[in-house]
Amino acid sequence: MLENVVKDKYDRPILSLRITISNRCNENCLYCHHDGMVSSKDEMTPDELYKICKIAKRIGVRKIRLSGGDPLVRKDIVEIVEKIASLDFQDISLTTNGVLLGKYAEDLKKAGLDRVNVSLDTLNPETYKKVTSMDYLKEARAGILKAVEVGLYPVKINMVIMKDINQNEIKDMFEFCKEHGIILQLIELIESENCDDDKFSANYHYPLEDLENKLADIADDVRERKFMQGRKKYYLNDGEIEIVRPVDNSKFCANCSRLRITPDGKIKPCLLRNDNLVELISHIRKNESEEKLEEIFLNGINNREPFNTD
Repeated sequence: MLENVVKDKYDRPILSLRITISNRCNENCLYCHHDGMVSSKDEMTPDELYKICKIAKRIGVRKIRLSGGDPLVRKDIVEIVEKIASLDFQDISLTTNGVLLGKYAEDLKKAGLDRVNVSLDTLNPETYKKVTSMDYLKEARAGILKAVEVGLYPVKINMVIMKDINQNEIKDMFEFCKEHGIILQLIELIESENCDDDKFSANYHYPLEDLENKLADIADDVRERKFMQGRKKYYLNDGEIEIVRPVDNSKFCANCSRLRITPDGKIKPCLLRNDNLVELISHIRKNESEEKLEEIFLNGINNREPFNTD
């Protein structure tokens, strides 16, 4: 199953690459990291993104995820997906806030996008505005339903759980997801390095361990995703909930099979660290050989460190 796949020094296969293609966004969420801020004129071009994905394919990466900011703010997003799809990956997905998804969903499907994850933390207009600083809930919901309609399957909703903001809205979101055949991913909040409030994490962090235990008790079935940080999927009442807990969760790192690219073109070996980035885009812009670029990728992989090696 894992032939021709590069593994890091802790024997974790690198199966997935997540590329932040823009940190521009039409919302301003409380918890946003704004990783590696760059201006629109300095964003990686479709051809540069194609070359990054081509090298990733050489080392055995099977899945590509495009993220932001919001990737749909890029007017060339359909071209980007078309170029990457030509490399014949097993799966190409995109994470968006859904505001522009109604506009692009059909064209993205035709271009080769397989599925979408939509960041939506609430179905309550007041909570939505508090979290995003915007009033686009109607557009986001319409975008989600359009994605379901055109077959960007499975559609997933990423719901970041925040204390005293939306922890009481999980049931409503689950019912919405069940109604439309959507998978609900509940995400434990991690600290934002760019939030003005030094007490951000303490104020809003809501641990999901107790919720996981409750789900385990009532679920019809529980499955663990071996190569996705050991995440567990809970099946109940014809619906599906997945829990993402990167905080104090050794399984999250020990089972991680994902490498990341920042919007300014650096390899980011670890989600929770920014002190081991590896420069990549300048080498691509110098037209260095694919062999040299592959060597740089391998250097980034060699920088990966698990939260817990036990």
